[in-house]
Amino acid sequence: MAFNHLPAGVHDAFAPLSVTPVTHSVPMAKNHRSDRTPPQALLRSLAAGSDRASRITHTEHLPPRAGRHAVWPHRIRAEVIAAVREYGIEHPWAHQALAAEHALDGDSVVVSTGTASGKSLAYLVPVLSALLDGSEAPNGRGATALYLAPTKALAADQLRSVKELSQPLGTAVRPAVYDGDTPVEEREWVRQYGTYVLTNPDMLHRGILPSHPRWSSFLKSLKYVVVDECHTYRGVFGSHVAQVLRRLRRLCARYGSSPVFLLASATAAEPAVAASRLTGLPVVEVADDASPRGELVFALWEPPLTELHGEKGAPVRRTAIAETADLLTDLAVQGARTVAFVRSRRGAELISVIAQERLAEVDRSLARRVAAYRGGYLPEERRALEQALHSGELLGLAATTALELGVDVSGLDAVLIAGYPGTRASLWQQAGRAGRGGEGALAVLVARDDPLDTFLVHHPEALFDQPVESTVLDPDNPYVLAPHLCAAASELPLTEEDFELFGPSVKDLLPQLEAARLLRRRTKAWHWTRRERAADLADIRGEGGTPVQIVEAGTGRLLGTVDAGSAHTSVHEGAVHLHQGRTYLVRALDLDDSTALVEEADPPYSTVARDTTAVAVLSVDTEIPWGEGKLHYGSVEVTNQVVSFLRRRVLTGEVLGETKLDLPPRKLRTRAVWWTVTEDQLDRANIPPEILGGALHAAEHASIGMLPLFATCDRWDIGGVSIPLHPDTLLPTVFVYDGHPGGAGFSERAFHTARTWLTATLDAIKSCPCDAGCPSCIQSPKCGNGNEPLHKRGAIRLLGELLRGA
Repeated sequence: MAFNHLPAGVHDAFAPLSVTPVTHSVPMAKNHRSDRTPPQALLRSLAAGSDRASRITHTEHLPPRAGRHAVWPHRIRAEVIAAVREYGIEHPWAHQALAAEHALDGDSVVVSTGTASGKSLAYLVPVLSALLDGSEAPNGRGATALYLAPTKALAADQLRSVKELSQPLGTAVRPAVYDGDTPVEEREWVRQYGTYVLTNPDMLHRGILPSHPRWSSFLKSLKYVVVDECHTYRGVFGSHVAQVLRRLRRLCARYGSSPVFLLASATAAEPAVAASRLTGLPVVEVADDASPRGELVFALWEPPLTELHGEKGAPVRRTAIAETADLLTDLAVQGARTVAFVRSRRGAELISVIAQERLAEVDRSLARRVAAYRGGYLPEERRALEQALHSGELLGLAATTALELGVDVSGLDAVLIAGYPGTRASLWQQAGRAGRGGEGALAVLVARDDPLDTFLVHHPEALFDQPVESTVLDPDNPYVLAPHLCAAASELPLTEEDFELFGPSVKDLLPQLEAARLLRRRTKAWHWTRRERAADLADIRGEGGTPVQIVEAGTGRLLGTVDAGSAHTSVHEGAVHLHQGRTYLVRALDLDDSTALVEEADPPYSTVARDTTAVAVLSVDTEIPWGEGKLHYGSVEVTNQVVSFLRRRVLTGEVLGETKLDLPPRKLRTRAVWWTVTEDQLDRANIPPEILGGALHAAEHASIGMLPLFATCDRWDIGGVSIPLHPDTLLPTVFVYDGHPGGAGFSERAFHTARTWLTATLDAIKSCPCDAGCPSCIQSPKCGNGNEPLHKRGAIRLLGELLRGA
């Protein structure tokens, strides 16, 4: 039997300096509030009450940091400098001036500095100057610029900022958003007259590049391409975006332009390397953050154990959702503006609902000042929430990572983070949402009952003394590259001159695409000959097909969408679905029609899907002997099927029952790391056959939980399988695989850091005080086998024996 674990589809930024901060040069009046409670006082109030203080495992105080001014390069237009001063900024920070200098020199540049360090201004000033120069060109359209954001919310927010900053410059700067929400009647105006077009990689891929003849004058004049929040382009999504940018560069060359790329990133390791891999160009790095910071008080918070018992009698800790809802309630009562980040859409809805109910008991008007924000909302809902948060009408927001990025949420007093967000880069990005404008702020990481979260709140050095991770992406992934070659050929026939642009794998893939009759070679070029749109072959966010529409059965009203890859686990028949504080039950899931019918209901439970998984080895790229054991990396095929779902009481997690499901299996070809042990090793580790399955299963769970500390992934990006006798290895084997077609680079990173990764896994299991295993060490919230069997002591002995040969 195999045991499985399936995926669902800065420190430098706050480096303490013993200096007095200078006055921030960004206008303070609109966001400064004299009634702000100092962060230390906010934390003391949260810690008040029975046993609250004992939940704080560590407090890190990051003191204020002074800023360093510079002057704008002399080549920047005087009108632009005057507009920036009118905006309230007298002098740039040193990193802003340096980035602008590189842009003017024609160097592609990445600005990798902390949250609220003024990265937007660093690229906007040279862009606006170029647009002003272009407006005086005697012929043609003049210069244009393209801005790419990973989310619509960020593009809409940037549009507001650009309009405000460029207002004194007149009609030379004509900013406009071009995305899926742009009305059809506006799109032609944007194509013909927009000089600063704000969009996202999805629209560039599906809308702009396939229609490039209609964008010819814009592309011909393209001077700059801004790639904002570029650290979010990692894994499969980042690999797709890398190929979209190569297609953009190819079409620009066709129209006679060669745009300079200006990238903005949160603090990251090796940002120039990642930016170069993303764009395919040499990129200069500006990473010395010269902006000031207010103080940040960062607390690590572990919810208490309850009297309840979970699977196999394990002690159950209070959920991070319930704990965060309590903290959000307390902060709202004090009038502290707060965003609570949570990783799942359901979690965001739950936190807002619980906080609203508790606030209503204090003051009914307060309940209306807390809301949820997540993907899947309709455009008008998102815009209304963004405006309410921006204006201060909302005191609290429970949000998914959609608000992690550079949306201006100035004026926040606190950030709550419900569960480690998967990477240190994301943690600092979320924490940096508060205290913008030089104000002090409070950040609280609330640990989930999870191996990694438990490890981190008791090992603060892993967060505060370690650099942020490198960005992992693989543009040469054939599952990524192949559909983009088809899309490129449909835009402009491919020739051998394009091989260098798209990478070394092109030569091997083109014959396969010809054999599949996707491309046809005529003389010296490859052509797309089908009637379908080639761009539809690539799902750049790796969501696996057409999104499933969630429709209210009684009215036919569209409530929202869920990506196809998550539909089996989140909107199966009988699933509980939350939307805007209302609870619905899924009555039917039609996979052929990509529709889930729901009815409003009020069940006292949430639902969690169960699944089974099998892994077959397709090829071994490399292997390393670890004593008698072996570590492998290669290609695998994963077969998964959702077979049932559990009903759990919302606040306690208590299991109320299980219901069988009949859903089709799904296959995934991907990349994996796996390790094997021999019979002799099992004998030395004193692991008899009756506990072997539990020992392997426990080691698999814990290693998946710890991998996000070593690769830029989330535990939901990866999966695993353990089996006492695998048919391909003929040995006890543990697999950890990427949850995306063709792989995402996570398992490769795991292979190269395996000794450190598995040593940390062993330490995490050994240091947990439970007897037989619990969610803090070896139990998994998404285990397809109901966390059966598990053997904690066996896993400790097994990993110890394996690592002795590493």
